[in-house]
Amino acid sequence: MWTGPRSSAERDVVTVEIAYALASAGFLAVVVFAVIAGPAWVWDLPSAVDESLFVAGRWTAGVLAVIRVVHVLRQHARPQRARPSSD
Repeated sequence: MWTGPRSSAERDVVTVEIAYALASAGFLAVVVFAVIAGPAWVWDLPSAVDESLFVAGRWTAGVLAVIRVVHVLRQHARPQRARPSSD
């Protein structure tokens, strides 16, 4: 439900959430790519295996990064439930 223009604090929260989503997705992509393509850097493997590891690493890292961004942004978009007071 749209309730009018956002305040500066609300815009800042959205900006931070987007930055967090992109940064965490980038970190995840780098780690996943390194795990999958790492053996090609460490060992002397045939060129077909090297290329397969790099392609698999790029695709997997890219897909997981997109999933991470969508997950973080959808989680932020959910309305927060009010916590019951404990008094």
